[in-house]
Formats: sequence, structure tokens, C-alpha cells
Amino acid sequence: MAEQVPIDPAARADDPKRDAQRDDATREVAPDLAYKRLAIVNVAFYGRPEAGDRQWVLIDAGVIGTTGLIASAAEQRFGEGARPAAIVMTHGHFDHIGGLKELAERWDVPIFAHPLEHPYLNGSASYPPPDPKVGGGLMSLLSPLFPRGPIDVSAWLRPLPEDASVPGMPGWRWLHTPGHSVGHVSFWREADRTLIAGDAFITTRQESAYAAIAQSPELHGPPMYYTPDWQKSRASVELLAGLEPEIAITGHGPAMRGPEMRAALHTLARDFDGVAVPAHGRYVDDPARIEHGTAYKPAR
Repeated sequence: MAEQVPIDPAARADDPKRDAQRDDATREVAPDLAYKRLAIVNVAFYGRPEAGDRQWVLIDAGVIGTTGLIASAAEQRFGEGARPAAIVMTHGHFDHIGGLKELAERWDVPIFAHPLEHPYLNGSASYPPPDPKVGGGLMSLLSPLFPRGPIDVSAWLRPLPEDASVPGMPGWRWLHTPGHSVGHVSFWREADRTLIAGDAFITTRQESAYAAIAQSPELHGPPMYYTPDWQKSRASVELLAGLEPEIAITGHGPAMRGPEMRAALHTLARDFDGVAVPAHGRYVDDPARIEHGTAYKPAR
């Protein structure tokens, strides 16, 4: 079984030489969009540099221990004391919510997530157990040790607007892209075909600790050990491939752009069962879904 679709490294969306000229350690893919790698995961910043207070948005919140790095990058990019208008979440897995509560308290900022993701963020439910037997690699083997929540940020938590707009991000809309989690969303800007995909698909082999650190660009489905519904994940990748994105920031791995990236994304969508889905696994034939009563585990 193949587990990746190669991408030419030249298709990277960021420019290391240009990024080195700034002091916020972000990787810019558009004048108003940058991302920052924090260990194994990315966070994204929407808003033009020096936008000022409440004129920018944070997308996802990294792993535990990276709160200071996020806040420092934000201040360097948007100005001293600049707080976001919102934090918007692709989903609530441990590697995307590490700094969420502390940042919400520090900035007194609303957090927006899909309503189906709220039980994982309001203290009422945990994620389904991971499957350490799929994907191989150290990250998969360690997955039972990863936090499954819930966390409780209900004081700041809000549902994403029903009209699919994204608070604080004019011209963007959110797309429900379930599979990796029931309330997973991606963010899309039609004007320049820019996609923030979360973990709907990623550009590194996240199951391997070495690959997660080295991050050689290659297209993958969502992290295998934490994906409880492969049928819906396939449909989400097909949806995103059909958008024909020009730029894609993913939750793990380098941002990619252009025809090389699109071709790889179409290959992933076409060959999803052979490339992304494990041959055997806990959720391959028995997905965790709301209607099955298995998507939410009661909080302990």
C-alpha cells in the first residue's frame, strides 16, 4: 500500500529568503496570510503585517508549550499589544488546542468552531480512541498517550456562522470537511483560491516522528492514527480537490502551491483508498460517528 503522493519541493508556497527578512519567524504565502511551524503542527495568521489591535485572526492554537511562541509571533507581525478579532479552529485535537485556553484568556477573544466540534471544546466529551496499529511509526505507537480532551473553553466558544462566513476574515468561507473529526472544517478564499485545509489532508507523513520533524513535502491523507471515519475523509478530500486550490496551508507539513500541488491533490482524491486508508484498522470498517453513538466519549 502506498501512503504518500510525492510533490516537487519547488512547489512550496513560502519563500525562505523572503521570510528570513522578517523577525516574526512566520512563513508568508500571501500578503495577508502566514503560517508558523510549532514542533509538529502549524498555526496560521490572517491579516496584513502591522494590522493592529483586533484586525487579524489566529487559525488553530498549536501544541502545549507553544503559547508564548504564538503570542510573540503575533506581536511581531501585527504590532505591540495587538489582539486578534477571533481564533478560528479547524478542529480540536490536542496538537491544535495546546495554547487555546491561555490565549483566549490573555486576549479575551472569541473562539469559533463548528457546532459538531463543540463537545470536545466545552468539557462535555472526548474524542474516540486513536488507533496505534495503523500507519506505522513512532507517532502512531505513542498515540494512546496523546490527550483526547475534553478541554473547556466554553466561556469564549461560539459556533461558526450558519452563512459559512468566517469571523474577522472577509472574503473567506468555511467548509465542513469531516472525517478526521466530526466537526472538522477548512477555510477557503475563492478570490485567489487559497485553502487552509487543517488536517483534511497534510503535506508530511505525520505517523513518523522523523518525517514529522524533517517535513519533506509529500501529500498524505489525514493522520491515520487519529482519523475515525475514512469514508467521510475521502469525501472531504474530493471536495477540496474539486476547488482547484492555488495555495494550500495544512495542519502538518509545508504549505504548497501551483499545478504540482493540485495534481498531487487530485491523485490523492482519486487513489484515496490505496494511498490514505490503512489496509486494516479500528475505524476502517466501523467508523466512529454521531449516529452510531461513538463519535463522542463521555468526559471523565
